[in-house]
Amino acid sequence: MDKNTMNDPARRASPVPLGWERVRCGRSLAGAQPEGPGPSQNAAMMYPPGPSHSMMAQPPYSNPMPGKPPLPAGPGLYNPGSYQMAPPISSYQGPGHTVLTRPPMGPPQLASSGPPSQNSTPPPMSTGSFHTGAQHPMQPAWLCNAPPAVSTPPGSAPLGNHVAPPPSSVPNQHPVPGYPVRPPPVLHSASTQPPGPLVPPVSSSSYSSSGYNPAPPVAAGPLTSMRPTPPPTGPGGDAPPLVAPMHQQEASQFGKIVNNTAPGDYPLPSHSDDKGKEFETEHPAGPTPPQPGMIGRPMGHSYPSLPPGYQKMGIPPSASPLQSPKPPYNAAHQPYQQPLAGPVQLTPSMAGLSLQSQTPEALRVVNLLQERNILPHGAVPPPTPCLPQDLQKFNCSPEVFRCTLTSIPQTQSLLNKAKLPLGLLLHPFKDLSQLPVVTSSTIVRCRTCRTYINPFVTFLDQKRWKCNLCYRVNDVPEEFMYNPVTRSYGEPHKRPEVQSPTIEFIAPSEYMLRPPQPAVYLFVLDVSHNAVETGYLDVVCQSLLDNLNSLPGDARTKIGFITFDSTIHFYNLQEGLSQPQMLVVSDIEDIFIPTPDSLLVNLSECKEDLLKALPQMFNKTMETHSALGPALQAAYKLLSPTGGRASVFQTQLPTLGAGALKSREDPNQRASAKDIQHLTPATDFYKKLALDCSGQQVAVDLFLLSGQYCDLASLGCISRFSAGSVYYYPSYHHQHNPSQVERFQKDLKRYLTRKIGFEAVMRIRCTKGLSIHTFHGNFFVRSTDLLSLPNVNPDAGFAVQMSIEENLLDMQMVSFQAALLYTSSKGERRIRVHTMCLPVVNSLSDIFAGADVQAITGLLASMAVDRSVTASLCDARDALTNAVIDSLATYRSSVLTIQQAGLLAPSCLRLFPLYILALLKQKAFRTGTSTRLDDRVFAMYQLKYQPLSYLMPMIHPVLYRVDDLTDEGALNINDRTIPQPRVLQLSVEKLSREGAFLMDAGLGIFLWIGRNCSSSFLSQVLGVPNYSAVPQNMTRLPELDTAESVRFRAFIGWLREQRPFYPVLHVIREESQLKPSFMQNMIEDRTESALSYYEFLLHLQQQISK
Repeated sequence: MDKNTMNDPARRASPVPLGWERVRCGRSLAGAQPEGPGPSQNAAMMYPPGPSHSMMAQPPYSNPMPGKPPLPAGPGLYNPGSYQMAPPISSYQGPGHTVLTRPPMGPPQLASSGPPSQNSTPPPMSTGSFHTGAQHPMQPAWLCNAPPAVSTPPGSAPLGNHVAPPPSSVPNQHPVPGYPVRPPPVLHSASTQPPGPLVPPVSSSSYSSSGYNPAPPVAAGPLTSMRPTPPPTGPGGDAPPLVAPMHQQEASQFGKIVNNTAPGDYPLPSHSDDKGKEFETEHPAGPTPPQPGMIGRPMGHSYPSLPPGYQKMGIPPSASPLQSPKPPYNAAHQPYQQPLAGPVQLTPSMAGLSLQSQTPEALRVVNLLQERNILPHGAVPPPTPCLPQDLQKFNCSPEVFRCTLTSIPQTQSLLNKAKLPLGLLLHPFKDLSQLPVVTSSTIVRCRTCRTYINPFVTFLDQKRWKCNLCYRVNDVPEEFMYNPVTRSYGEPHKRPEVQSPTIEFIAPSEYMLRPPQPAVYLFVLDVSHNAVETGYLDVVCQSLLDNLNSLPGDARTKIGFITFDSTIHFYNLQEGLSQPQMLVVSDIEDIFIPTPDSLLVNLSECKEDLLKALPQMFNKTMETHSALGPALQAAYKLLSPTGGRASVFQTQLPTLGAGALKSREDPNQRASAKDIQHLTPATDFYKKLALDCSGQQVAVDLFLLSGQYCDLASLGCISRFSAGSVYYYPSYHHQHNPSQVERFQKDLKRYLTRKIGFEAVMRIRCTKGLSIHTFHGNFFVRSTDLLSLPNVNPDAGFAVQMSIEENLLDMQMVSFQAALLYTSSKGERRIRVHTMCLPVVNSLSDIFAGADVQAITGLLASMAVDRSVTASLCDARDALTNAVIDSLATYRSSVLTIQQAGLLAPSCLRLFPLYILALLKQKAFRTGTSTRLDDRVFAMYQLKYQPLSYLMPMIHPVLYRVDDLTDEGALNINDRTIPQPRVLQLSVEKLSREGAFLMDAGLGIFLWIGRNCSSSFLSQVLGVPNYSAVPQNMTRLPELDTAESVRFRAFIGWLREQRPFYPVLHVIREESQLKPSFMQNMIEDRTESALSYYEFLLHLQQQISK
């Protein structure tokens, strides 16, 4: 088509088969339709002037309520000296011993080497260590440039009690000497620095990554390049650090990315999501096959000095009985029944914080080299914070809000000494069975820190309440005095907001910058020859036809379609056309929207003819190129006026236009023990486009269905920084890989019908003295503590690292609050608030007693992903190993009072070495095993994005024996009996040729059938007469009318219901092609490139005893 034709307003159209009209579009230089961005998203927040919030100007209260008395003096919650029983050993080095050099982990036959650092100042350090210099006390690995602890002067803020005692008879007199009530902080003007963590100014011309760290770095010298000396059994591999090309400089600390982008390089989306008063300016807050005769034989109670053998083994008396999973929402208490406690009720409840004479189970000493059976019978329960009973029943569910330490150290130096990471793991938009929703014209919040009123505030009287984060005294609004639930007046402490740790508000108009936009869904489909060959188009179109009416939204919901190969195809769905009209834009270097008003139409007007015809329209195409970048640019321009969700389906490496990529993977290096290359993006095009999308409230979800390398490290940025999701289906083909097709179908149905929030922002607040310094997940960091989420879905998880900036000496408890402001698919502006309260302790034994091993593992996994990208995979692996060594060494030197031989750990951390070894053998971090680069990157994305409950089976799969299921200890859910078999260790020695074993590995479920498995199980569950009749690629269970079949299928269904994605069942025989995938999950066994669990424990003991 020549230029004259392209500039002609009457564009030429030629008919195509099936009654379609195919129009090839060009850009008109004079008469092209403008592409206005719609309502501005970049309006600056303007706040009306108001009275000062300084309490200095307010008259003193004539009759203040006395505060709660302080706790009795003592070292902590638990007595650390009552549980050591063995005599000390002479070979142990006492407290204060510091391990400065430590070898990395890996295959026994390899060794690493590296040149020593030429820097003499500061002292040299290992690349696997996170100590930034010679300062003492030394910070642990995960505190990357964490700010030093700051002493708090006497008279700092006291605890904001849930309910205060009766008023004192003497006005203005403190009830307890030495425990005065701190005056509320003064709100500074805009020209002064507000109290709180000192953060650098955020430039409007820079961007942040998911590892954004607003805290100032600790002064330290440059990192040295010296590698630790390897042990005789350690692996090696040294490679220069990998630095993302879009960053000028990045720190190699664990989990921290320092952005030094020059002003103007990448514009920071400046659209405001503050929505009025919600986010006002505030203080920054294949092992060796078992030999015949060994299979099925049990093991002994303890480990021998040599590698483990097969001996008699019993069930440990300390094994806890199976515990049923907790409901998704903490509904243990009766709503709205909080009594106004007085001194009589309060004193016994606070006794739970006093010194305990007996050693708690969490601090029971476990010698990991002797105790083999450390796994509980069922799920690992999260620890319960040591809070008074009247407060604990109001705490947020750990399924939603979880902290790595359920006992918060008083100072940063104490946290550094414990060598445990402090952080939060959130699942803020989780589907909840019980969620109180409040509609009120007045949302009660603290006037200083903007905290929402919650169960942990203190009511001084009926007219005043004290904030539990900044301790300011606020007035109770008149409207809040009325309780709509009980229809009573004068009892504000019985309102739903003060009775529920998780609550949702219907936001009034001041929380909006513009009217709520309609739900808009745009589908961007790859229709190149490679895409047509996979057959995915049929699945997508059929799923849309089946679920079109189930898309979340209202009568305003809009939908649109874009297809692409070497050109971009738009579809005119305007009402009045007999058939949808295809508009082809071949100028991919300068994408434009041909008819902006008719490409997104109301859902009720969507032509189903388009979905029925799309798979056949391109079935004979020979176009092999892919212009993904221009297609994404077109989607961005189409959705910019309203925002919305773009669902992109891609099957190959982009080859044309902006964002074109070239293959960077060398298949011959997949099993290399050296460092892994190309974990960083090859171009910053997708990240910059994602930031533009975030600024216009557009999220991009990526579905990658490919049998070849697609450079997920580069493509994934479009979803990571726009708060989207990444779905990956390797080797997808509608005929050759039916299990992937089944998984894709199930995932797509969930994706299309699940709840969604638009134009969302999330802020996490914490008690004064604590600060957040690193975020993990898919989002864009708008400011120091504000996350921009164009879309939020119920399957997304987040993690944050925290530090203690000011000593918490006068505090008994601290609180955390996450507020998520979003627009529902029905057009309502809503705020979901989660609040959690934790005790403050002053001893290492209390810190260890409150350690949450699964939360610690999840947070360390996110940090290790950042370390792999900003430094190297070897550094990340060393850091994970050193995290275990540091914490167990501290426990041994500073918590245990009587030293004894062996590798000792508190009971609450007994699974820590096992989980870290599982991480080292996970696809994201393993070396020496052939792993495709896209598979590795996707595993890293999962570690950063998945909520903890979904993530743990991916890290440490769960193994059951299922050929002898019974109803003993079974759960009864919705009139279904769910058997609960015992959890087994991930070792080949637990397998038996006479049994059947089920492994839940998160994204997949494996059913391993022994060669001599009982014929009753084969016939009554699998529907086959004998072992040889089991199909090789069996993925579905027959629905047989037998008790065994019903019981087994109920168990499989229960496992699948615990996660939003669909794990496919693979039935594996001993000679199956999937057997290596099953065996790679045997974490405790040795492989050619990784140590066994016992060898790993010996390595840890060797390093701790140095």
